[in-house]
Amino acid sequence: MAYMDKSIEEIHEALVKGKVTSSELIKEALEKSHEVQDKCNAFVTIIDDAKETPVTDEFLSGIPYGIKDNYSTKGILSTGSSNTLKDYVPFFTATAIENLTKKGAVAVNKTALDEFGMGGTGTTCHTGIVTNPWDHTRMCAGSSAGSAAAVASGVYPYATGSDTGDSIRKPAAYCGIVGYKPTYGMISRYGLFPFASSLDHCGALTRSVKDAAIVVDGMKGIDKYDMTSWDSSDINLYSSIDGNVGGKKLCYIKEICDINNYPNADEELKMHLANFMDTIEKCRKLGMEVTEESVSQKLLNALPSVYVVISCAEATSNMSNLTGFIFGPRAEGEKWDESLKNYRTKGFSPLIKRRFVIGSYVLQAQNKDRYFHNAQRVRRLLVDTWNKLYEKYDAVILPVGTGPAKKLEGSKDILDQNTAILEEHLQIGNFGGFPSITIPNGFINDLPVGVNITGKCYDDVNVLNIAYALESVMNYKGQVAKGAK
Repeated sequence: MAYMDKSIEEIHEALVKGKVTSSELIKEALEKSHEVQDKCNAFVTIIDDAKETPVTDEFLSGIPYGIKDNYSTKGILSTGSSNTLKDYVPFFTATAIENLTKKGAVAVNKTALDEFGMGGTGTTCHTGIVTNPWDHTRMCAGSSAGSAAAVASGVYPYATGSDTGDSIRKPAAYCGIVGYKPTYGMISRYGLFPFASSLDHCGALTRSVKDAAIVVDGMKGIDKYDMTSWDSSDINLYSSIDGNVGGKKLCYIKEICDINNYPNADEELKMHLANFMDTIEKCRKLGMEVTEESVSQKLLNALPSVYVVISCAEATSNMSNLTGFIFGPRAEGEKWDESLKNYRTKGFSPLIKRRFVIGSYVLQAQNKDRYFHNAQRVRRLLVDTWNKLYEKYDAVILPVGTGPAKKLEGSKDILDQNTAILEEHLQIGNFGGFPSITIPNGFINDLPVGVNITGKCYDDVNVLNIAYALESVMNYKGQVAKGAK
């Protein structure tokens, strides 16, 4: 009997009752890993010698999972999906992964991502393109593409991810699963390869809201090695979920959800927004109040540019240590500066180099106030706007992207200005450090789409509970991609 396509709760119960062993689960997950690797190219490393762990009262004990390859893992290849670290084996493990290990979780692979998390397509991994298990001609989105593909394929019930703009939540939507990033600092980022430190969040991809709560309960905790982490020991996400949402207040943003704002909308976008409005009605039937709110279009239009400026600037600074001298494969060169130039020029993909150029430009003394400081000011305006909404509402609910996963062929890493806000609004969750979760929201042309719920900082329980209640009246919990079983 197969178990990896079941929930964590179900697998744990089977382990406790002796219906299956940890060793058998690992064998199943490894076999599926190799199958999915052939179909989706979802992994950088498959840990074929993974060892079983004792089954305890901990939900995660004995159960296999995947680690996004930008988490440091002692003694296990950790590349960040970059040629600059293609042979890098760390001497320490990220705190979040250590915490899962203490719960008895068993890592069976390292999942592929856009290089260092700097991409939204899953096409810039140094090991190649990650394809969507629902349709291999389409992308998974990124950067947590490998994690999303693996969980959606039933390799295991969960994988870790990281989210700097939407890198957990959009891949979850494209792959028909759940993607949750908690409040900034709930999970330590120590050992996560930094992209943009003020935006980076650790999180999880699962096939249900309760599983997401279980995993983040296992990952979270204050950490002396991460000064942005905070004590969440009095918060138990899983046990706090009860599905009681009567009287909760939600809002959605007119400028993002009104089809009239998209004069060139294709059929998929029209269906996606109509589907979203059906979901709003489901929220109302659950006893929640849902109101349409308006936000300055001018402010929303600035969002993608603000993200690019801040994320690229922070990435340029964070990755200045990638020289080939400290770690990574050293490049050839007669002098140190020639070696450094060759390492960075030949090692990084064109997308990453483009982002470094932008980051360096906006941080130059003559440009810093015009670009970087202005971006910070607009970020504050956006966060303040959302915080004002949270004074009246428990959460903001919005559709994810413009519809189902995009085709790989002909796709470009360039935003369509007509739909840029619809594609990029999840970045506000990173700007404010807000807890944010995406859950499956049906299908368009047999491909999954998602809906997102974002709340105020430290109100993760409320956000998860709303998502759980909504999940309970839809038929997409625990789904595995067709053809993946």
